Amino acid sequence: MPITHPPTVIQGGMGVAVSSWRLAREVSQCGELGVVSGTALDGVLARVLQDGDPGGHRRRALAHFPSQAMVQRVMDTYFLEGGRPPGKPYRPHPTLTISPRRAAIELSVLGNFTEVWLAKEGHDGVVGINMLEKIQTANLSAILGAMLADVDYVIMGAGVPREIPRLLTEFASARTGHLTIDVVNATTTHRAALNPRTVLGDDLPPLRRPNFLAIVTLHVLADYLNRDPEIRPDGFIVEGPRAGGHSSPPRGKVELDEAGDPIYGPRDDADLAKIARVGLPFWLAGGYATPEKVAEARASGAAGVQIGTLFALADESGLTPELRSQLMSELEADELSVRNDPRASPTGFPFKVAQLADTLSEDEVYEERERICDLGYLRVPVERPDKSITYRCPSEPIAPYLRKGGSIEETVGRKCLCNALMANIGLGQLRPSGYQEPPAVTLGQDLEGARELSRLHPGGWTARQAVDWLLPA
Repeated sequence: MPITHPPTVIQGGMGVAVSSWRLAREVSQCGELGVVSGTALDGVLARVLQDGDPGGHRRRALAHFPSQAMVQRVMDTYFLEGGRPPGKPYRPHPTLTISPRRAAIELSVLGNFTEVWLAKEGHDGVVGINMLEKIQTANLSAILGAMLADVDYVIMGAGVPREIPRLLTEFASARTGHLTIDVVNATTTHRAALNPRTVLGDDLPPLRRPNFLAIVTLHVLADYLNRDPEIRPDGFIVEGPRAGGHSSPPRGKVELDEAGDPIYGPRDDADLAKIARVGLPFWLAGGYATPEKVAEARASGAAGVQIGTLFALADESGLTPELRSQLMSELEADELSVRNDPRASPTGFPFKVAQLADTLSEDEVYEERERICDLGYLRVPVERPDKSITYRCPSEPIAPYLRKGGSIEETVGRKCLCNALMANIGLGQLRPSGYQEPPAVTLGQDLEGARELSRLHPGGWTARQAVDWLLPA
């Protein structure tokens, strides 16, 4: 559908609930596009409920979900009045597979519903949800949950999201949605399916199709997605290599600089004139976090910009106060450094990691951690010789990874981002030995805007102050 009132600022969808409902709600109330992160929201809901749902926010959102029977099943499984006793680990929750259990689907639907519902509560601004194409097995249930909360935009990167436009249309028509799942060693096509009527039955309300924005790095992908109405998005976010989180590897042979980061060149820059000729609205991301860069982006034909780092550091972000304070102290001392680590992410994509004490950015912290894969969001499915499916992740224990056909080279330097990103927001797992999962913070490598804003607001800023600074009257 045509985007009639495009926002100037899209707040980035960062980490696991770093782009929290509080942050998205505040940006939306400023008249821009507030975005919640759609990664691992099933786990977030399960763990917040086990912590007693401080403030009652999740329960308030769940009271508005159309199937209270589904809500009761999840509450009975995870909610602990007053929270976990000291020293008690979080209860595991089911992982999402190509053919997930109903309990996994319901937790995912409710996790995404609550985050979007809370972001939209009490105002008429627009709210989006950001998802990763790489986490394919989670996307059907996550998108359905977001649409049940009347999400306005779905945003997706980290892959080629060619099937999402049709999926949104199918769900809005209460029909079965399908996604093709990439399976290593596949001898046949593997498809995941989800029918909203099967999930909710008579409780299914009418669903509105949200706008879809595809994150691209080059005009070639924008051209490809635009050629066919079946896969055409409603707009593009054109992300440069300095943007936070995952980034595409450089084109051609990968070379590393002195810090071990991939070196990007002119071939990795999008041709904005060709992007503009596609004829769909687009936003620029990665190095556009100042008022001057916003104006520059709009002068190039962009509708605006997507910005993450300024909002990750804002008061309303989901980062723990301790991590945000540590980041702000290093930023104000001009000592904050962000690496684009080519090995950290199990996905194989380079991943931006802030260099902070007592986080997985430190070699000794990484080496001390036992290799455990118990959340599984970044696992990939693998077809066995007998045609059955297993799942593997290069950050899991090495022996089982090798048994599943992986190579030892793929495991070197891989970090368990699933557990680390949960720790970023205060939901890190406590192991039976007493070991607490450490965090790993991702930010963009362009810190110019953050430094300028810190001089105006020493000690921190709100999302509204960031928006007001980016868009002066």
